[in-house]
Amino acid sequence: MVFTKFVQIGRVAQINYGEDAGKLCVIVNVLSLGRVLVDGPLTVTGVARQKIPVKRLSLTEFVIKVPVGARASTLAKVLKADDIIAKFGASKVGKKMAIKKARAESTDFDRFKLMVARKTKARAVRVKLAGLRKQ
Repeated sequence: MVFTKFVQIGRVAQINYGEDAGKLCVIVNVLSLGRVLVDGPLTVTGVARQKIPVKRLSLTEFVIKVPVGARASTLAKVLKADDIIAKFGASKVGKKMAIKKARAESTDFDRFKLMVARKTKARAVRVKLAGLRKQ
């Protein structure tokens, strides 16, 4: 089968557009072909219960077992029990998000230190290669 991620109840998704962009949520109910009801819950991920178009979601590989229309407290318990937030942070997409956030929050001095470190590394590699070529 080609597809592995389906719009289903309990699917953890990332919002990719709007006020809550970059935050995780859980699909609580499927309203129509193009809209779903999602909940963060607000205390865990900062996303309030709302209707959202499927086009504004990026589905993750994580699915939790929750009933249709589960309450925020139930979602919070399951998310903490399954440690979904930490698992997402350790995934490929979560790591990319962390890197992107760190770059956006870096200061001018941080970028300067990174440039100097890259130059130092490149010089060390050149010196080592030159030594190997002489042999």
